[in-house]
Amino acid sequence: MSRSFAVSYDYRCPFARNAHESVMAGLADGRDWDVTFSPFSLDQVHVEEGEPPVWERDPLEWGGGVNALLFSIAIRDNFADKFLAWHAAAFAARHDEGRQIPKPEVLREIASEVGLDVDAVEAEVASGRPLKVLAETHTASVKQHAMFGVPTFVVGERAVFVRFMDRKNADDIDRVLDLLEWSDLNEFKETKVAR
Repeated sequence: MSRSFAVSYDYRCPFARNAHESVMAGLADGRDWDVTFSPFSLDQVHVEEGEPPVWERDPLEWGGGVNALLFSIAIRDNFADKFLAWHAAAFAARHDEGRQIPKPEVLREIASEVGLDVDAVEAEVASGRPLKVLAETHTASVKQHAMFGVPTFVVGERAVFVRFMDRKNADDIDRVLDLLEWSDLNEFKETKVAR
């Protein structure tokens, strides 16, 4: 049975990394999933009320995650065959290698390492379209689903914020999708984490 869902990300979040590595593991294993990878700006989440949103600011004021999200949108929408390789490499660069992914030169290196045409990706980012997509996607996620963080899984009109402790475990994704189908469940939260 095919399952369709969206899952939000910002490359700086370790829990988003755990979830997305699990999604990618499931896709690699042949899970019948139709996944929408949805960028969500943690920089915007921390903007004070009344202040301009990050996408209306000078790029020098963007903070830590916007540049990486713009690269990801450009790659997802224009070089889809390389997106999962990029996605995995961007998370690894941030969390395994400690690379400074907000820096354009680091983003170029990651894109090159996964076989992308770096100049073409940068041209798409420079077009302004990825920034517009980020603004629209983030704003719609907040308005429609009251999204506040990553990773958030969305199935239809239901959305749930999830923190996985393990990585690369596709069964974890199936469990979340099963719970999202349980319409009477409103909240399921551990009072403490055993680890």
